[in-house]
Amino acid sequence: MRRLPTLLRDERGTTTIEFTIVAVLFFTLTFGIVEFGFLFWQYNSAAKAAQVGARLAAVSNPVWAGLPTLTDDGGSPGGVWQTDYAVECSSSGSGTCVSVGTDAVDDLEYDGDAMNCLVFGQEPGAASCRTTCDDTATGPEQGMCNLHRRIATDPDADVIVTYAHTGMGFSGRPGGPVPTITLQLTGLTFEFFALASLMGFEEIAMPDFKVTMTGEDLSGAAPE
Repeated sequence: MRRLPTLLRDERGTTTIEFTIVAVLFFTLTFGIVEFGFLFWQYNSAAKAAQVGARLAAVSNPVWAGLPTLTDDGGSPGGVWQTDYAVECSSSGSGTCVSVGTDAVDDLEYDGDAMNCLVFGQEPGAASCRTTCDDTATGPEQGMCNLHRRIATDPDADVIVTYAHTGMGFSGRPGGPVPTITLQLTGLTFEFFALASLMGFEEIAMPDFKVTMTGEDLSGAAPE
C-alpha cells in the first residue's frame, strides 16, 4: 500500500497508451472514408452500367428472339396494337425468357448472343458479341461490364430485360411491335474489407438498378 501513491503518480507509458487510442480512432475514420467512398463509386458505376445496358437493348437485337416475329391476333392491319405482351429475359443460369404480360406469348426463345452484347459489348468491326469483358474496349464497343466489372465476375449478378407493350407500334407492323424496354441490374453486393475486421461490418446488398427506354431500331448494331 505504501507504493500505491507512487504508482498513481507514475506517468511512464501514457504517451504510448494515448497514441494507441488516437491511432485506432484515426485509422477507423480513415478506412471508413475510403470504403464508403468506394461504396458510392460502386453504386454510381452500377447505375451508369444499367443506363448503358438499356441504351444498348434499345438498339441491339432483342434478347427475346421472338419479338420481331410477334403477331397481333386481335388487331387489324394498321390499327392499334391489341396484344398486351410482356416478356422478361434473365441472364442468370443459362438464360431464360418468360411471359409476364396479360396475354400469353408462345415463342419465348432466349438469344444468349444478344445478352452478351449488352453485358460484354460488341467485337470491333464485327456483328458478333464478346463473351468476356475486354478492358480495352472504348466507345460503342463497350458493354455494361466496362462500366461495372462485377457484373461479369459476381455469380449473383443478374441482368433482366423486359420487353412490354405500352402502346407503341401498330398491328401488322413489319419487324414486330415497338416495345418499351426495361433493363434491371440485380444481385450486386458490396463487401467491406478494413471495416469488416475493425468493426464487424458485413457484406451489404446493393439496391436494384432499373432503367426504362423505348425500343428503337433493334438492329444488332451498338450506338455510334
